[in-house]
Amino acid sequence: MRFIAAAAVFLFHAMYQMFFASTQAQADYTSIFGRAGYLGVGFFFVLSGFVLTWSVRDEDTTPRFWRRRFFKIYPNHLLTFVAAFILLTTVSGAVVEKKPAILNFFLLQAWFPQFEINNSVNNISWSLSCEALFYLAFPLLFALIRRIRPERLWAWAAVVVVGIFAVPFVSLLLPDPEQLAWMPASRNQFWFIYFFPPARLLDFIFGIVLARIVLAGRKLPLGVGGAVALAVTAYALAPLAWGKFSFVAITVVPIGLVIAAGAVADAEGRRTWLASPAMVWLGNVSFAFYLWHFMVLTYGHHWLGDGSNFSTPVALGVIALLGGVTLLLSWLTFTLFERPIMQRFANPRRPLATATAPTPEPAPEPVPAK
Repeated sequence: MRFIAAAAVFLFHAMYQMFFASTQAQADYTSIFGRAGYLGVGFFFVLSGFVLTWSVRDEDTTPRFWRRRFFKIYPNHLLTFVAAFILLTTVSGAVVEKKPAILNFFLLQAWFPQFEINNSVNNISWSLSCEALFYLAFPLLFALIRRIRPERLWAWAAVVVVGIFAVPFVSLLLPDPEQLAWMPASRNQFWFIYFFPPARLLDFIFGIVLARIVLAGRKLPLGVGGAVALAVTAYALAPLAWGKFSFVAITVVPIGLVIAAGAVADAEGRRTWLASPAMVWLGNVSFAFYLWHFMVLTYGHHWLGDGSNFSTPVALGVIALLGGVTLLLSWLTFTLFERPIMQRFANPRRPLATATAPTPEPAPEPVPAK
């Protein structure tokens, strides 16, 4: 599932390269993938809360948890930050401002509404700025949410969803005379709804609560097929919603139900094509794919000819080619960099003497171990 979300973000950003010479083809591509980036990023945020809750270990301490998260995220960020910085200053000839670069380096860029800050250096790393807050907050959030009685979990999930839908209304209170021509929001409103880490923390919390719902054996309203159909419908109808709902709120519930239903299918041993070796491999490289894709699209187009566009078949071939290049870079990064670092540094060299196997929450029916 992670790779499908990363591919959605890739296809979304390919839209901005204007590869299609045909105006109609470009319009059709935009109508299909013009909101895929919002969907993919929202999926990652909900999935983060769900997976971290699903995989909590009894022997975990907060420092051990933070250590694993740091070595999972930051080395890849540093590698792609350096690559983006070199490409910006050599190929593009850009002057990188010190303040945005420093904030990006320390993953603080999403806290600032200025586009030149939250989209600095490797543009898409703003989402890691949100993830950094999620990881810092997770031990406390999990300690609080695990105290919720199973029969009240769905009510709390509804409260979180209401909070997500309230964010666009809160954004109306922000002073900002600059209305963005390319979206139904002002600059500050869009930042608050889509970039601001505390606002996106609600997506993460929703994922935590959903994981508790599944682990506690509470019934889901839809299976995988129904949840996917609901997500596709919500995505298709998003342009008809109030514009400020279309960035996050309109798809968050379907996204969460897809993830939860997939986890139930996994736990019950109902294997699908998502569990095939190829998809598992793609899932493993998806984080690196996400971090490299914007650079590959931008500089790939530059080397093919800045501003050039192509016939529809060729444009589709160029997108596929750049996707393949991104996948190759991702595989190399995962194999030679990400995985060795995780194996060497993510856990203490000596296992804790008191470590015990994780204990699942009681459920009405036995759930096979994943």
